[in-house]
Amino acid sequence: MDKEKQRLSIEAAKLYYQSDYSQQEISSKLGLSRPTVSRLLQYAKDKGYVKIEIRDPREDADILANELKLKYKLDTVQLCHSPLNEPDEIKKNISKEAALFLNNTVRDGDIIGVTWGTTMHAVALQLQSKPLKGVEVVQLKGGVSHSQVNTYASEIVNLFAEAYQTIPRYLPLPVIFDRIEVKQMVEEDRHIGRIIELGKQANIAVFTVGTVKEDALLFRLGYFNKEERELLQRTGAGDICSRFFDTEGRIISEEINNRTVGLDLNELRKKEKSILVAGGQRKLEAIQASLAGGFANTLITDQFTAKALLAQL
Repeated sequence: MDKEKQRLSIEAAKLYYQSDYSQQEISSKLGLSRPTVSRLLQYAKDKGYVKIEIRDPREDADILANELKLKYKLDTVQLCHSPLNEPDEIKKNISKEAALFLNNTVRDGDIIGVTWGTTMHAVALQLQSKPLKGVEVVQLKGGVSHSQVNTYASEIVNLFAEAYQTIPRYLPLPVIFDRIEVKQMVEEDRHIGRIIELGKQANIAVFTVGTVKEDALLFRLGYFNKEERELLQRTGAGDICSRFFDTEGRIISEEINNRTVGLDLNELRKKEKSILVAGGQRKLEAIQASLAGGFANTLITDQFTAKALLAQL
């Protein structure tokens, strides 16, 4: 009798837990009453033939986040769950997470510095309106481009300002000048100087990281000649605020860096909240390099990127 009960309980359990049969369907298939099927399923659990494991992705995320905080000496790590390890899916989910984090973080009187690009645009589109007083939103790098490629620079600042009920502060300049002398002369203008100074005063900086791959946004905008582009691709890992660095977070070319209009990377280390929003295998090297450089104290990413970052030496 016990062997028969064991056989029936295991068969019922396989149908119920592995084949998604209902108890009524199992009853019909095995020629048993429904109460008998229910007792057999309970018997299978009691005897240890069935073990139910519940995995809460939020608990996994907490473990990953803590490990990332320790490894990269971060104040905060916010992980979102992406159902697919694909760039567009990751961008969609980390932008939602970043917008939620900002909604919970931004307070009266904050000065928010923002960069541009497709990830930042995705974040800006997800922002929720929050009635605040005395908030300022400022561009952290030049946003004018003569290319047909859309940087979303103005739209991003507008969306941030709209969400926090303030006036956007633009930096109406190219992000990289052809000549250092021209860039220095323009920055001497008191109106431009005021915007740059406001970026330095920002207590919250929100940015992503670019790559040095062939299709990187800054390369498509046409700022660099062939030699400069080859240098950046050969020795670089990524860019933040259009300032290019190597795998250790060191500036690659002082000459190019001196022609760049925007917040100096050293200023990011001084921010109360320096928030890096980035994810995906394509950006992995750039993300790791930016963390190695200490440019962010807050990371918002996905679980796939988190695991890849932890696997890096």
